[in-house]
Amino acid sequence: MGKNTHRYERRDSREHDDIYAHAAGAIGGLGMVLAVLIAIKTKLGLNWPATILFTAGTLVALGYAAWRVKIALMRWWTRRPAEAQPTATALAQESLPEADAETAVPIHPELTAALTRTGAIGKDEAVLLSDVRTEELSGIGTQYTFLVPKGRTHEDVAKQIGPIASMFGVTRLHLKLETSRNTEREVKLLKLHEPPFTRPFAAPTRQEIETFAGIPLGHDVTGRLAGVPTFDRASLLVAGMTQMGKTTLINGLIACLLIAYGDFELYLLDGKFCGLTKFEPVAKRYESSDDPAVFRSMVRELNGRADGRYEKIKEAIRNRQPVPKFKPVIFIVDEAADFFASGATNEEKDQARQIAEDTRSLVSKSLESGISSVLMTQRPSTNAIPVVVRDQFLYRLCLYVASSGTAKVALGDTYFETVAPINPALLDPKIKGQGVLFANGASTLIRGFDFPDEFIWGVVDGAQAQQQVMLKKAPESPLKQAIELMQSKGVDFITSADLAPFLGVVEADPTDRGKKLSKLLGVPAGRGAKGARGYHLAALTTAAMSDS
Repeated sequence: MGKNTHRYERRDSREHDDIYAHAAGAIGGLGMVLAVLIAIKTKLGLNWPATILFTAGTLVALGYAAWRVKIALMRWWTRRPAEAQPTATALAQESLPEADAETAVPIHPELTAALTRTGAIGKDEAVLLSDVRTEELSGIGTQYTFLVPKGRTHEDVAKQIGPIASMFGVTRLHLKLETSRNTEREVKLLKLHEPPFTRPFAAPTRQEIETFAGIPLGHDVTGRLAGVPTFDRASLLVAGMTQMGKTTLINGLIACLLIAYGDFELYLLDGKFCGLTKFEPVAKRYESSDDPAVFRSMVRELNGRADGRYEKIKEAIRNRQPVPKFKPVIFIVDEAADFFASGATNEEKDQARQIAEDTRSLVSKSLESGISSVLMTQRPSTNAIPVVVRDQFLYRLCLYVASSGTAKVALGDTYFETVAPINPALLDPKIKGQGVLFANGASTLIRGFDFPDEFIWGVVDGAQAQQQVMLKKAPESPLKQAIELMQSKGVDFITSADLAPFLGVVEADPTDRGKKLSKLLGVPAGRGAKGARGYHLAALTTAAMSDS
C-alpha cells in the first residue's frame, strides 16, 4: 500500500514538472515573437497593426515557396526514362497466369453470371462474348448457342439446368437444352418467353408427317415435330394420370404410323372399350375388353409369331443366307395395368405372374422379331406394371404425374441421373397431352397431336384402300376366298357357321368346326355385335397381307 502511494506521488510530481516546462517554453516563445515584432517595427517604422500583418504575410509566402521547392525536388528525384517505366497494363498482365489471359477480352455477362453462380463453370472462368451467338425466335424465345470454357463440357451445364433457370428468372420447363455433335464445349440453350404450350400448335399435315425423319409423337416447345426414329427393335411405355390426354396422344401416334411407317400390322387391345375404335377397320386384330384372358391370348399369339420368326432367322444363319426381313407388327394396349392386376387366390396370382412373364418375353423379343409393343397406363405406380416388363422398354413417355417417385416408375429408377432430366410432376395438368419423352438417352418435352376426327377417318380410309390394292396382288388362298365372299355379300362380319360350308369345313360339332376353320384361315375367330363367333373383314384383310 505504501509503495503505491509513493508511485502516485512521483507521477504527480512529473506531471507538475511537465506543466512548468511547457509554460516556460510558451513564455519564451512569446518573448522571441515579441522581440522580432519590435525589431521589425523599429526597423521599418510601422505601427503595431501593420507590423503584425506584414510579418504574417511574409511567413505565408515563405511557406508556399518552400512547398513548391519540395515538389520540384521530388519530381526531379523520381524522374526515370520512359522506356524503363512498365505500364499498368503490363504489370497486370504479368501478374495474371497465362490461363487467365482470356478474361481480358469481352465476356457475355448474363451467361457468365448464370453459369458461375450455379457452379456450371468456375468462378475464375467466363463465357466469351465472341463465343456466343444469340437468336430471337419470333414469339417463342431467345436461343443462345455458345461455347463453355476449355476444360468444361455441355454436361456441366446440363447438370445445373434447374439452378440456371432460376438465375434466368424462369422455371426448368422454360429451358430447352441441346448439345452438339461437333464439340463437347458447344451448348444450345433456348429460353422461352412464356410457359411451354401456352398456345397450342396446329396439327401437322400429311406431308409434314411423311417428311419427318422417324415417327412423330407431338410438337416440341418450339413447334417442331418431335418423336422417335423408328419402332424397329424398340417398344414404348406411356404413363400418366387419368384425363391427361394419353388416348388422344396414342390416336395421333397411330395416325402417324399409318401415314409414315409404311406397310405394317396393327394389333389393338382397347381397355377403355372405345378409345381406339377409330382404327378397328385397319387392325389385324382388335379387341375391346378389360379381361386379362383376352390380353393373354393376344400376347401368346404374338409370342408364337415371334418364335416363328426367330426360327426363320436361325435357319437362314445356318444356311448362310441373308436374315429375312419381316413386316413390322405393332401391339398397342390401352389401360395395360388392368391386365396385370392380381386377385387374392393362388390361382389368380399364378395367372398374373404368367401374364407378366409372357409380356416380358414379348417386349424383349422386339429386338429381332420386328414385333413392337406400346403399353399405356393411368396408374404408373410401383406395382401397376411389373418391373420385369417395364425394364424392357427402350422408349418412355410420361405425362403429368403427382410426384417424382411416380415419374421414376414411368421413366426409370435412374432417370433423374441422366443428362438434363425434366420432372413430369412440374407439368401443367391443365394442358392435356403434354409429357416428357425419354428416348435414346435424351429428354424432350412434347405435346401430342389432337387430330380432328375427319382427318383420322381420312387416314383410315386411305389405309383400307391401300390394303385392297395389296390384296388383289396376294396369291389365292382360303383366306382370300373368305374375303372375296364377304365383299360380294357386302358384309363386314360373317359367322363361323356361314363361312365354314363355303370353305369345305363340314364338321357338325361347333367346337371342332371352329378350330378347323381358324387353322385354315390362320386367324382366330372374334365376336360380332350380337355375340356370335365369326370373322371381321378387316381382320381377314390384314391377315391376308401378313408375311408371318
